[in-house]
Amino acid sequence: MAGQDRPVTLAAITGAHGVTGEVRLKLFGEGVAALKRYRAFNDSTLTLAKLRDDGKGGAIARFEEVPDRTAAEKLRGTALTVPRASMPELEEGEYYHADLLGLRAVSDAGDELGICVAVENFGAGDVIEIERPVGEAGQGTGKRRRFMVPMTSAAVPEWDNERLVITAVFAEE
Repeated sequence: MAGQDRPVTLAAITGAHGVTGEVRLKLFGEGVAALKRYRAFNDSTLTLAKLRDDGKGGAIARFEEVPDRTAAEKLRGTALTVPRASMPELEEGEYYHADLLGLRAVSDAGDELGICVAVENFGAGDVIEIERPVGEAGQGTGKRRRFMVPMTSAAVPEWDNERLVITAVFAEE
């Protein structure tokens, strides 16, 4: 897919945990087990020494470069990234959110719809957000219009590293 060298965010540091330099993590992937595949984050500036589940859907981590609570507190808000190329290969029909971001969206009739700017999940499955091109009717306010589409085979029958094809009835007019 597109952007094999693009960094992909797997977690974010939400704060310090204890006094010995551990940090709390908000996970964006499939849990602690998925994060344990990686030892180095952020272009090898952070090296994972320990990682455990916090029992609340997040994790507690220790990095070799973080000696104490003061250093851990300075990392609050830091996203933990890995290169897209280091992530496991996917099966047919699977995707990483990072691979969808920035893709052109076209209707199944061939009309340009815009660019995928976000992938959300509100509990019932992934939803992609498409931003319409600048200059469309109704955009005289300078605000770009966006619409959302469920990431289902009925709404998005195909995608590749160049584009998302959206069934016309799901494309907001």
